[in-house]
Amino acid sequence: MASTDRYDAIVIGSGISGGWAAKELTEKGLRVLMLDRGHMVEHGEDYTYDGKPAYEVPARNIMPDPLKQSDYFIAQHGYVAPSNQAFYNNDRLNPYDYGAGSKFYWIRPAAVGGKSLIWGRWSFRWSPADFEANKREGIGGDWPIRYEDLVPWYSYVEKYIGVSGSRENLAYLPDSEFQPPMPMNIAEKWMKQRLETQFPGRKMINARLSNMTEDKPEQNRTKCQLRNQCGNGCSFGAYFSTQAVTLPAARATGRLTLRSDAVVTNLDYDPATKKVSGVRFVDAKTGQAETVTARLVFLCASALASTQILMNSRPAGSGKSHFDSSGTLGRYVMDHIFRVGVKGDIPGMEEFIEYGRRPGAIYVPRFRNNGDSEDVGFKRGYGYQGGAYREPSKPVGFGASMKQGMRKYGGWKFQMGAFGECLPYEDNYVALSPDKTDRFGMPLMQFNVTFRDNEMRMMADAREQGEKMLRAAGLTNVTSSVREHVPGDAIHEMGGARMGADPRASVLNQWSQAHDASNLFVTDGAQMASISCVNPSLTFMALTARAVDHAVKEMKAGRV
Repeated sequence: MASTDRYDAIVIGSGISGGWAAKELTEKGLRVLMLDRGHMVEHGEDYTYDGKPAYEVPARNIMPDPLKQSDYFIAQHGYVAPSNQAFYNNDRLNPYDYGAGSKFYWIRPAAVGGKSLIWGRWSFRWSPADFEANKREGIGGDWPIRYEDLVPWYSYVEKYIGVSGSRENLAYLPDSEFQPPMPMNIAEKWMKQRLETQFPGRKMINARLSNMTEDKPEQNRTKCQLRNQCGNGCSFGAYFSTQAVTLPAARATGRLTLRSDAVVTNLDYDPATKKVSGVRFVDAKTGQAETVTARLVFLCASALASTQILMNSRPAGSGKSHFDSSGTLGRYVMDHIFRVGVKGDIPGMEEFIEYGRRPGAIYVPRFRNNGDSEDVGFKRGYGYQGGAYREPSKPVGFGASMKQGMRKYGGWKFQMGAFGECLPYEDNYVALSPDKTDRFGMPLMQFNVTFRDNEMRMMADAREQGEKMLRAAGLTNVTSSVREHVPGDAIHEMGGARMGADPRASVLNQWSQAHDASNLFVTDGAQMASISCVNPSLTFMALTARAVDHAVKEMKAGRV
């Protein structure tokens, strides 16, 4: 095995958290090695289908059924298409294992940049109530931090990445440092007025997106071109990705070394110093195992991949991780519950159409359990993401009449889908398979994660309330739908190595720092002690920047 000590810090993973860790560490003067198991994707030049219409994409960008059933089963759920499949994990080559009686969709990237290449870009601050709910309700473990601890870091991150949105002054959905919002279309403005009139206290606001509406020439980034092809990669750099934003910044320092195709399997540990003493990985191309060392290690491989690496870091012959003195490693795994949708027809306004394709439209913030005394039959809450649109008419007949008919549009429609909070349950856990390994010799992940009665009651309420809102606003042909609720499907998985003040009940402290290893920081979704009902990526970025600031100060003070 090769070994080196040429680096001050190692960052494992290059996604939303890893990219931020590399940027902050290098800009603070550290020599950084970034390891990612995916293949290299360079900004712009490796976005093969950026800007291409469907007829220039294989299979007209429709995933062939054989690939859905074998290599990319998650294509069945609308995530993978021929234009972006290079960014996703091949499930046949890199499998995982269900636990007994549970079902989980582990939707993984397979490229440098990680989920920053494929995320939905909805960017929200969590509210003060989100950090207080566990303690207030006696559920899970109390967060060791509060909203106020993150305020300066939210602002720092938002100003850098560019977040478009509208200021609303809502206690339960704090405002960010915004660029101008993407305006609502005429039908959404109509819907907003009627919904807020019929339901005082409920709001319909502009989407909050890391899609820029103003240029950032200092970062060589251009505002959103309204193509809504973000998942293919954006050569304009209009949305936040590692490739467009944090990787160029880290490279500009001259202190970053990036290794793609580097599959981290486990961390070595020195019990005398209580520190990580090495990072072991396998070169995916050559099969050679290597070990690298550094004073700091930032584990940012994604919530469940980081948890897998931590669980596989254990003494020879032992089933318990070096980093699990609390016994909570792998537990309290969460994901947003969704797949409830409502839609209806908006009357009139058919003389108007919308130009461009916004990547996001409107948001209806949480209105349940916001400090009122009403008993709604469940804890926490949900919000809706959606929008109004008109679709081109379907082809009818043939020849000139068919072509002319396709120039017309159907009426205005409105639809929205609910995202709800999952409570942190101790027995929602992941484990390592005792007898199955992947092609790199790493034990497969087993999932024992389910949604419970609280989440099901929440989604039933979201369906009922969604229908009521649309009907009260004057929509016709209102319908709703519900699909199977499967953890992992929202790709917002969190937990597994939660933070907490008590080392006996948590894996990390308030700085995202391992209780059992002072030089190890875990700053992706694994650290989360609860899940809120809003998208988490902005919070991951803020926590990462905050953790790096603390880690470097501790290192310079000689405490790490």
